[in-house]
Amino acid sequence: MTEAPVPPFPPGLMVSAPASGTGKTTVMLGLLRALAEDGFGVQPFKSGPDYIDPAFHRAACGRASFNLDSWAMDEGLLSAIAARAHGADLCVAEGAMGLFDGVATRGRTGFGASAEIARKMGWPVILVLDVGGQAQSAAATALGFARYDPDVQIAGVILNRVASPRHERLTRLGMARAGLPVLGALPRRGDLALPERHLGLVQAVEHADLETAIAGYAAFLRAHVDLAAIRAVACGTGPKGAGALPTPPAQRIALAQDAAFSFAYPHLVQGWRAAGAEILPFSPLADEAPDPSADLVWLPGGYPELHAGRLAAATRFLDGVRQHARTRPVHGECGGYMAMGQALVDKDGHRHAMAGLLGLVTSYECRKFHLGYRRAVLDGPMPGHRSGAALKGHEFHYSTILEQPDAPLASVTDADGNPVPETGSRRGHATGTFFHLIAGEAG
Repeated sequence: MTEAPVPPFPPGLMVSAPASGTGKTTVMLGLLRALAEDGFGVQPFKSGPDYIDPAFHRAACGRASFNLDSWAMDEGLLSAIAARAHGADLCVAEGAMGLFDGVATRGRTGFGASAEIARKMGWPVILVLDVGGQAQSAAATALGFARYDPDVQIAGVILNRVASPRHERLTRLGMARAGLPVLGALPRRGDLALPERHLGLVQAVEHADLETAIAGYAAFLRAHVDLAAIRAVACGTGPKGAGALPTPPAQRIALAQDAAFSFAYPHLVQGWRAAGAEILPFSPLADEAPDPSADLVWLPGGYPELHAGRLAAATRFLDGVRQHARTRPVHGECGGYMAMGQALVDKDGHRHAMAGLLGLVTSYECRKFHLGYRRAVLDGPMPGHRSGAALKGHEFHYSTILEQPDAPLASVTDADGNPVPETGSRRGHATGTFFHLIAGEAG
């Protein structure tokens, strides 16, 4: 029997910028919604280890967004994730930080830079430029980006925070001299910023009126950018070769999902489902216990430090995970790890009792910024991975460990191989880490 031909990979582009804070997320959301309103099936992606933006992408275009990460992912996994675009009309990826920003030491397939993902997929880049405080000089910045890596195509620029028609005309003159197409010019508006907190944007599920905000972004982009020209620059070869998404750590997985626990990488959950695992969602904030038939309880990251009082009072949830941990595994990442501990100290210094599956005591009152890629070699097994396995992940939080009496889960290093003191913990059937797992080094 002849196999059906694989449909061609849809064309794509990447929305990036010289730096964070230029407005690229607003442009991304408005572009996704405008294209969806015009009847296009749009597959969103996010470059790098961001677990907040993909939820906004999905809200904007109705299709799940996935992370593509050259430091943590091998070619097979990148291909498997990119293949989620089959059936779409167009791929639109959002870059992280500045286009060429990454780490100093190479990971699985690169340094974690958005430019590497654009190059691998053959996607041209639309550069969002904050032109506040400059005019023709913005073209020098854009020209430097266009020439920095000849294998990365800068298809054009969108000027953001334009102060006046005169400002726009002068800036366009500079871009014309540099030979760079201007695909749009967005006037300065103070009401377009999404609300933020200590880990970045407020989560999509918490936004008071996200639908109205995204619809407003789309209308704003329609008025000030050339959507047809943007569609016309899209191209790309897509993934090279085939690969597989991560296999599930258990058959029936009780997955915490609410405003306190929402930071699960979409490719992991999608891979679990694709392999036939059953995902059993539950809400600790609603005082729901995990399904008693689950083989594994997985507590993802989130904001338990903002809901510590409610979690401490959620007796059905706490009793449920304690009961589960007597005979079956419970694993937590970052916020989930904190909730598995003995106690959590909130920003006001109040101590709240947590599940007590681990002896961990963490404090959000004593804040210290922890950010970066992590490589972990397991000292003992955790769900889905044997002792000695090497994992790639990312850590991003402000909480401090006050007590960690249990055995370490892993030997952990940063992207450059320097030891990291946050080793994770293990006790009985309970395991936890401060880093969010992206992929094992074997896949």
